[in-house]
Amino acid sequence: MKKILILTGGGDCPGLNAVIRGIAKRARKEKDWEVYGSIEAFNGVLNEPQEIVELTSKVTAGIHVKGGTILKTTNKGNPIKFPVPPDGSFKFIDRSDELVKKLKALEFDAVINIGGDGSQKISKVLHDKGIPVIGVPKTIDNDLSATDMTFGFQTAVQIATDSFDKLVTTAESHHRIMIMEVMGRDAGWIALHTAVAGGAEICLIPEIPYDVDKLVKRIDERYFKGRGFVNIVISEGAKPKAGGVTSSAGERGSEHVRLGGVAYQLSKQLKDAGCQAEIRETVLGHVQRGGTPSAFDRVLASAFGVKAFELVLEKNFGRMVALKNNMVTSVTLDEATKEPNFVKPDTYLVQAAKGLGISFGD
Repeated sequence: MKKILILTGGGDCPGLNAVIRGIAKRARKEKDWEVYGSIEAFNGVLNEPQEIVELTSKVTAGIHVKGGTILKTTNKGNPIKFPVPPDGSFKFIDRSDELVKKLKALEFDAVINIGGDGSQKISKVLHDKGIPVIGVPKTIDNDLSATDMTFGFQTAVQIATDSFDKLVTTAESHHRIMIMEVMGRDAGWIALHTAVAGGAEICLIPEIPYDVDKLVKRIDERYFKGRGFVNIVISEGAKPKAGGVTSSAGERGSEHVRLGGVAYQLSKQLKDAGCQAEIRETVLGHVQRGGTPSAFDRVLASAFGVKAFELVLEKNFGRMVALKNNMVTSVTLDEATKEPNFVKPDTYLVQAAKGLGISFGD
């Protein structure tokens, strides 16, 4: 029997289980394949004892409707920069050679790594070291340029839009400014789509630094015409022209600083700039990552899973599954990690938003 190993790394995302199920169901059609999963990404391989489970039909039945990942995940298991606590503080070491040795000892015929930009960079390193790897793109931020869409993004936008719709009615009722903070460390796609779908007055994203005085002017134009109200969507990575990103120290063992709280920072900035309106803040946080994936994300994730296994059958390793021009195809891991998919100020959706009267504070 041939063996395949599946991993889910980085942040969780609606649709992960649909990918796992898609791979497993397609593999079982070949009769001579066994499917396994590593718990918490590559940690399951590196741990002693190892945590690797067989993904039988009983295990994967019906999981496509469930949020999260049955294989669990972590953003503290990068084998290239693995966190090790020597004397109460963390340092990072390269355990990729150790990982390669363990994967070869386990005699897997292929590894499918489901994850975002960081995960696919790991895939590239492992492929260069001789591991037969296929990548599957996963991120609610939709920030991978090699694919037109990543699964999980549409669900996150729908969750954010549903929440925004609820805030609009309470903002109107109380004659208030409502600031809703959504995820988006470096890319503002969730905020942008939510702002257009929800009819926001202001949308603030990482790619377009904002001028606080311009925001106050825009707010005043609407707020003081009768009993006005204003709804603002802001990405967690948004920043003013004069200032930096709102962040705090990351968790122990994490490579990244922790973003969040920019809604409260913006509220203070507006008040300091003379905004007289009553302001309330809402931070959606991990609500955007949870729950049942949308039908679109289930379909896309399932198709990605099937394509990933078919690349394995073709022995077409060193590639990542991608959606291009409404077709499921693949790109090289080099192309997959070449550049991020940031919101460009001249992109059609930014221009459409401005045409709808949405301000970016620029």
